[in-house]
Amino acid sequence: MSILYDEGQQAIANESRRVLEARCSTDRMLGLLDRVGEYDAPFRETAVEQGWTALAIPEAFGGLGLGLVELGLVAQASGEKVAGAPFLGVGHAAAAAIEMQGTDALKAEWLGRIAAGTALGTIAFAEGTEILPALPETTFADGRLHGAKHGVTGGGKADFAIVWASCDGAPCLVLTGLGDAVVTPIDSYDNTRCHADLAFAGAPAVLLAQGRDARRLAMELLARVAVVLAHEQLGGAEALLFTARDYALTRRAFGQPIGAFQSVKHRIAEMYGLVEIARANAIHAAASVGTPGFLLAAADARLSATEAYDTCARDCVQIHGGIGATWEQGLHLHMRRARSLAIEAGSTFFWEDVLVGELTGEAA
Repeated sequence: MSILYDEGQQAIANESRRVLEARCSTDRMLGLLDRVGEYDAPFRETAVEQGWTALAIPEAFGGLGLGLVELGLVAQASGEKVAGAPFLGVGHAAAAAIEMQGTDALKAEWLGRIAAGTALGTIAFAEGTEILPALPETTFADGRLHGAKHGVTGGGKADFAIVWASCDGAPCLVLTGLGDAVVTPIDSYDNTRCHADLAFAGAPAVLLAQGRDARRLAMELLARVAVVLAHEQLGGAEALLFTARDYALTRRAFGQPIGAFQSVKHRIAEMYGLVEIARANAIHAAASVGTPGFLLAAADARLSATEAYDTCARDCVQIHGGIGATWEQGLHLHMRRARSLAIEAGSTFFWEDVLVGELTGEAA
């Protein structure tokens, strides 16, 4: 399996980076930090205009029929600019759930709208500290959904959600429109992720899968989100690596660039190593979708990208010294995003368990 991009994929990466370089604004992102329930509307408009919302949607529904590799490249470019919209990962998972398990009517209702950018989807799985509880407290019966999901990524702006619930004593996945839910945006560490609490009191819903099939589908969706997030984390980590390198080459202390000091030099070298490991794992995971090893590859990508982004965010701030923590520098945008992405779609503890299970459990 190749981990090199072809010419078309390289063109997507270059064009995504070029467009976002021109249209993303640090000042605009700083202004969004205190605005609960809002995302960067110009970024969303750019995503629709560039066809990023249609990348992984089948051509029969107005999409481009591409895959996770291409979507990952857009997510990487978005991560570099700390772009302010959360829908690349969870939106892809919601669309994939419909494509894999939805009826023809559901596909006709939602996939074309997702591709056109007129509908946004998300996934609502977690309850408390469990990303995928064995028997969720949210229940589905007689076509109605009851319960609540807290801190749902993108929930503040989504039109529908794929919800992990209980049905007849077994877990299930259902699709519900959010027009009948009580949506409460919440103030979070990174408000551009549009986290929200969702409350359901008899909201109409459609069953997609139940029992073991539901769990397999849920893990597939989480793995897809993890791969997209890994690319976004990779983009952020690489941007911080270059920022730290450039500053270390220009900032002088004791008559020489600070990059000449061993402590700084070694930190930047470590950042480089973590970024390249994350890159290899992210590419491999995106190319592995649909294969038996996809879940293992997604866990690898998720864990290595989280470590890379967290470490680069910390070390870049420290290399900048006192100005690293200033508002104008903007490094705290990456710090906030790194911490926020680290717990979306499951923390490192969850993905470490997945990794160990794939290596030693029944899957092995």
